[in-house]
Amino acid sequence: MTRPERYTVSARAYDLISGERPVYRRGRVAGIAGLGLTPGCSVLDLGCGTGLNHPLLVRAVGPSGSVVGLDRSPAMLAQARRRASREGWSQVRTVQADMADGPVPTADGSTGFDAVVATYALSLVPEWERAWANALQAVRPGGRIAVVDLALPTGRGRLLTSLARAACALGGSDPQAHPWTAVERDCTDVTASSWWGGHVQVRVGTRPA
Repeated sequence: MTRPERYTVSARAYDLISGERPVYRRGRVAGIAGLGLTPGCSVLDLGCGTGLNHPLLVRAVGPSGSVVGLDRSPAMLAQARRRASREGWSQVRTVQADMADGPVPTADGSTGFDAVVATYALSLVPEWERAWANALQAVRPGGRIAVVDLALPTGRGRLLTSLARAACALGGSDPQAHPWTAVERDCTDVTASSWWGGHVQVRVGTRPA
């Protein structure tokens, strides 16, 4: 099953079955906090899914900021749009596109975004390096980029390996992709954190000028 087909089936139930509250929200919160967003900032949410990042992003950028959610799945974007409509978030818009194909949207048609975030998204894409290159191009020099993604646990966390594999299989993630290494390679001022025996990995960095 391809990713769009997978999420056509699960989009309406995704927020309930994704393990968001007990496991994955912690990484999402950490990644977005690391962006250092302030009112008026523009943010690209790459692979936004149902918009689980959007409450945190909207709170950070305020009514004068902007949030663009990009995803390949029409069903997931429909859920994100419903969320924005329900909450009255006029600063949120969604774009249907494949993050690996590019070019991704710009903040106002010409300039780069102040920040880009990809939470549990890049490991879904076999050509994730292409998606990363598009993300890097989308953010302005000096802007911040956060990648939050999944790996198999290590150390004592290996007791959770079976659960981690099941979670990755459910969402279609490749736990061997390790896309956060691109932040370490291509950005400066990188901060790193992880949870659940390394199952959730967070990297946030600055695009060099």
